[in-house]
Amino acid sequence: MDPITHGITGALLGKAYFSKREARVSIAAMVLGAVFPDVDVFADAISRDPLAIVRYHRAITHSFVGLPFFAVLLAWLTRWVARRYKFEAPSFGKLTFIYAIGIASHIVLDGMTSFGTRMWMPLSSTRVAWDLLFIVDFSFTSILLLPQIAAWIYSERAKAPLRAVSMWIVFTAAAVGVWRIAMAFAVAFHLWVVAVASVVMAILFFLPAVRGWGFGVTRSAWCQAALYAAIAYLLACGIAHHAAMRRVEDFAAANHIAVVRIGALPVPPSLLQWGDAIRTPDGVYAARFDLRDSSPPVFHFSPDSSPDVFTARALELPEVRLYWTFARFPLIQSLTEGSDHIVEFGENRFVSRRRQGPQPFTYGVVFDSSGNVVEEGWLTNGMLLRNMRSVRPKPADGAR
Repeated sequence: MDPITHGITGALLGKAYFSKREARVSIAAMVLGAVFPDVDVFADAISRDPLAIVRYHRAITHSFVGLPFFAVLLAWLTRWVARRYKFEAPSFGKLTFIYAIGIASHIVLDGMTSFGTRMWMPLSSTRVAWDLLFIVDFSFTSILLLPQIAAWIYSERAKAPLRAVSMWIVFTAAAVGVWRIAMAFAVAFHLWVVAVASVVMAILFFLPAVRGWGFGVTRSAWCQAALYAAIAYLLACGIAHHAAMRRVEDFAAANHIAVVRIGALPVPPSLLQWGDAIRTPDGVYAARFDLRDSSPPVFHFSPDSSPDVFTARALELPEVRLYWTFARFPLIQSLTEGSDHIVEFGENRFVSRRRQGPQPFTYGVVFDSSGNVVEEGWLTNGMLLRNMRSVRPKPADGAR
């Protein structure tokens, strides 16, 4: 899940369940706890290891095993700052509880994505991925955020009209921006959805002004309603995931496919869009479909290259073994380029239809004519970045 949604979730939980007396510090602590696990991204920033995002991200800071330690540490730091600067803060025990809830919300939300998270490190390095949400889900984020905006609008009667109009304009413009982004990535996000979203936001922002009933709703009530709506949305995602899994399981059974790994992956922008994937001993089946279409999904098979000595050697490399613990539906391609031989491992969870060249998380190993590894790392643009570093640089003679 993206960091913004984590922060919005923390703010929602803090506003929904903590009293006004300590609200500022409690909400701030909940937000900090909700975004804290992603502190591990700094390892990627300072490390010279290109595999840092696989090795370090969503590991111990995203673990229920590490949660008590981090909750206590953050609570102690908050109490220390409160004493130093003489402001009122919740008790150490209450702060520990707040931070624990915030961190737990982050772990659970990341577990709901197809990227997954290692929520039991160091006891287990298995990535938990329930495949209910895409990494960025604007519908889910909106459910968490918009009621908080409504609570702010109706917190002051005199300012409510201007706030309602301005927020409706801002969020309608944001919906248009999301639509343009979706078009750039060939995501099935139709313009009429923007119109529907604008109408829904108008109802949420303007309807509570009728007879002034919105001014009688407390901030905590607004936020609790948002939390219940978010839970309902997740339940709907669970139902949709079950339906998508049935389709891929039916296809595998009907075609007697030897399944190594099988899954139904959420595809933006809505819970009706899904991608089914099957990893077999010799390739990957994949399909994309809309649950509203009752016809069976059309699966396309992408075969691995025929096994060879280069692939076997690549699979023995420590970096490739680490990559293999992250990849769920990898495709193996072995090819010759000049005097070099290249083995590519492409992940099929985040495939873009309009993307040219390597897809995200495409890893490559280059061998020279003598069978020695001369380069190893993410392929250019293989991590949505332009210049990825190699795990092993080319030798001085410029082989390849």
